[in-house]
Amino acid sequence: MGTESHYHSKKDRVFVRALQGQYSLREELARLRAMPRVRKGKQLRFVDGPQTYSRHYVEPKDGITQMFHLHLEEYAPGGRSQKHGHVNEAAFYILDGRGYEVHDGVRYDWQAGDVAIVHNNCVHQHFNASPHKPARALVIKTKPMYMFMNMLFQKSVIPRPTEPAAGGVGFEPRHDETNLNHDE
Repeated sequence: MGTESHYHSKKDRVFVRALQGQYSLREELARLRAMPRVRKGKQLRFVDGPQTYSRHYVEPKDGITQMFHLHLEEYAPGGRSQKHGHVNEAAFYILDGRGYEVHDGVRYDWQAGDVAIVHNNCVHQHFNASPHKPARALVIKTKPMYMFMNMLFQKSVIPRPTEPAAGGVGFEPRHDETNLNHDE
């Protein structure tokens, strides 16, 4: 194996695989139109932890949409996510808090109101910069489209932490708050 990066390889590659099999647009539209149009956030709970929690609103397994995946991330004080990479892009709208991303070794700072974009094939990790306050991001991905085209590749480089961060000991995600306007 040479030292050449896969980005600069001269090898021929197949980037889109053949799509085949039964697919009826009429049946798919009927199925999609029968799916719920509103999901109540109060009925969904955060999972994972203890440093990064997720509340999944729309996932590929739900079959609600063909094109996107939507979830809420909550980062405990001082928390971080797993270090990972995937083919699909993602947009993180920062709802509250402050933190940063590390994408392919480059740090990008963010705060409430910002949008962090994770590009295709980027190894990245998300961090809450506050040792005392949580942070939240609404995450939108085109993951189902990549799955449909059999192009979904994802790899964990460093797994999610299994112990809370120093500032996050005893932290519980904000499951049931009534005021969703979080001032800094």
